Order: sequence, then C-alpha cells, then structure tokens
Amino acid sequence: MEISKIQIQEFIQAALKEDVGDGDHTSLSTIPAEAKGKARLIVKDNGILAGVELAVLIFHEVDPNLQIEVLLTDGTPVKYGDIAFYVSGNDRSILTAERLVLNCMQRMSGIATVSHEIVEKLKGTKCRVLDTRKTTPNFRLCEKWAVKIGGGVNHRTGLYDMILIKDNHVDYAGGIKQALDSAKMYLKDTGRNLPIEIEVRNLDELNQVLEIGGVVRIMLDNFDYKKTREALEIINGRFPVESSGGITPETVRAYAECGVDYVSMGYLTHSVKSLDLSLKAVK
Repeated sequence: MEISKIQIQEFIQAALKEDVGDGDHTSLSTIPAEAKGKARLIVKDNGILAGVELAVLIFHEVDPNLQIEVLLTDGTPVKYGDIAFYVSGNDRSILTAERLVLNCMQRMSGIATVSHEIVEKLKGTKCRVLDTRKTTPNFRLCEKWAVKIGGGVNHRTGLYDMILIKDNHVDYAGGIKQALDSAKMYLKDTGRNLPIEIEVRNLDELNQVLEIGGVVRIMLDNFDYKKTREALEIINGRFPVESSGGITPETVRAYAECGVDYVSMGYLTHSVKSLDLSLKAVK
C-alpha cells in the first residue's frame, strides 16, 4: 500500500475538525497567545514505536512554526521511559495537537508491536503476514501504515483495488465458475486491470479454481493444518497460497510451517492494545 500524502492530509484535517471544531477554547481561555514552550513524548510501555512521521505532519498542520526534534523514528523498539521526540513553539498549538497525536501514535504503536511479534514468530519460514479490512472506519490508512512499520504486508487497501471473491460472493453468484467468469468479464468490459484472488472453503472448490485459473492467489478459508497440507500438495506451487480464518498468535507458526506463502490476520488491527504514551510539558 502506498501512503498517499493527500489522503494523510485529508485525514488530519478531518480529525482536527472533529476535535477542535470552532476552537480549542480551553487553551484559548487559559494560555496567553504569545506563550511558547516545549513538550516531550514519553513512552510508558514496551513495544514498537509508530506514528512519529504522522505526528510531525499533525503538528505542522496545526502550526507550521512548531519545531519537532525526533529522537526515535518509526519502527524503533522502545521501552518505558524513552523519549520519542521534543516539540517546541506556541503553547496553544502544542496543546491543540496533543490529543490527536497521542490517539494516532498509541494505536499505531500497538498495531506495529503486534505485527512485529507475528513477524518474529514467522522467522525461518517463507510465510509473511497480511493485514485485512477489519480496520477502524476512517483510520484504515494509518492502521495499515502501522502494519508495514511492524514488518507486516498490506493486503488490498479497500474494495476498489482488488477483486477478492469470498464465500458470499461465490454463493450469490451461483458457484466458483460463475463468480470467476463474471469477474473476468467485468474486468474486460470495464477496461480495469485488477488482480483476482479467490477464497475456497474445501478441496472441491479448490479443484474448480485450479481448473479455471486466472487468479493471482488462492485463499484457504478455515482449513485446519491437515487440510492445508493436502491443499498445498494439490496446488503444487501453481499459485501463491494464503491461509485465513481465525488464525491467532498461537497458531500462526503452525500454518506457516504447512508451507503457505501468506497468513492473513484480522488480529493485527481488531484486537490490539494501544501502547501507553504521554506528551508532557518540559518545565
């Protein structure tokens, strides 16, 4: 996934509008307009830091004159007591940006930490971990960014950049063949060049896909280890293979050792604990 500067800026502006509205009246009412100061981002947890680059963009969107001294970059392992950066300039501006910076960094760091843990579990295998669309509405861009920072791989960004035929599509279309034939015709008729991936629920569906072809990857949905190995023997290297469906940190290594190329895990984004971070004034 490419990180779009325009999309990031639009996200920041929308998030600030949500939080600030017609003004940060607490800061406006208590802090002199000309007051200047300094704050530091304190890490109060152990994990992988993420969102520093985004934080700089947020501060500069609020006030281009704020100065940020980055000490720890995205992807850095951190521990309790580390200082990620200093920000200095107008006090009101720092306070206005504070909560958005922390909200983004805490969640992104939690996702990067979990992603890194899964990547470590997969070491020594060819398997890589993919994220999913199980993300927070309007925060997907940042969550997938965090997965990349943690060493994971982004799956499709949304519904628009890939055709991923899942079980409901197959059932509504009337079967594997009908779904694949319709997808290929759609691409031809619309002049689009999108990759097609298809999910299979059993070996019969897998054999139908292998007979028809025309996909870039096959997803094995909720296959146990035995069925996964059987499927891989049948595929015999003809297509990259992804395992999906309820995969956890406890089971991910075993799926990788079956020989799949990818595991996709909603866990990376829907079950994470945010890292504890704090922005405190330097007195």
